[in-house]
Amino acid sequence: MPDVTWVFSRLDLASLLDIIVVALIFYWVLVSIQGTRAVQLLWGVAVLLLAVALSNLLQMTALSWLFKNSIPALLIAIPVIFQPELRRALERLGRTGGLLNRPLGSWNTQNGSKTVDEICQACGSLAARRFGALIVIEQGTGLQDYADTGVPLDSVVTERMLLTIFYPNTPLHDGAAIIRGERLVAAGCVLPLSEDSAGDYSLGTRHRAALGVSEQSDALAIVVSEETGSISVAQNGRFERGLDPVRLKERLLTTRQNHRGDRSRAGRAPENVSDQTTAPG
Repeated sequence: MPDVTWVFSRLDLASLLDIIVVALIFYWVLVSIQGTRAVQLLWGVAVLLLAVALSNLLQMTALSWLFKNSIPALLIAIPVIFQPELRRALERLGRTGGLLNRPLGSWNTQNGSKTVDEICQACGSLAARRFGALIVIEQGTGLQDYADTGVPLDSVVTERMLLTIFYPNTPLHDGAAIIRGERLVAAGCVLPLSEDSAGDYSLGTRHRAALGVSEQSDALAIVVSEETGSISVAQNGRFERGLDPVRLKERLLTTRQNHRGDRSRAGRAPENVSDQTTAPG
């Protein structure tokens, strides 16, 4: 009890704030890696640290020497192993700072509802005809790197334009169409394939590409399967399947409203929004 009293006697406001900040950092890291391969990697690191402690406790000289000389290599290897998770975590951290977010089109304007209608009508028509499609809506994270891999269009988003792009055997139908606000930025774009879904053979290339871009950004990806005609939405590394045009519209409007709220809370005026696939999903 005296030891506990001594601890609390030295706990001032600055120390309490320090503890809270550290706890929030750990919480943020755990939330960021939830559902990723980093969880298994962390378990591996924990097992390794336990082995180091046991080798020191049991005075295993040779094993302790091995672990001691392996630590410098591990310190270099860990950032390489966790590169995708670190990149996503830093991107999320950047999105929390509203002053760092740049204008991204007119996703949050009143005319954005018309864009949502055109997207949903196009997806309904594509699904009815079993035409595969991959449409990516840019939000806080810029997708210009991916847009540069496709054919620049910079056109108004319309149902006819999307149907033309994803008509079978046309030059652009295999890639992704990227939308920024009310503008169709590019088509035939190459997106990163999700590695977490590599063992899921029920997912085609389009679905893995949609999942991949949603893992590496806050973009919303819409997939129309050419095999089943089903509509799916990928966001934050997760899929929502079996949507129809009505439910898709509700989903897009909810995302649009949430994004508008995030930006207004960050103290910015309403502004616009809107990495490898070459085969149909």
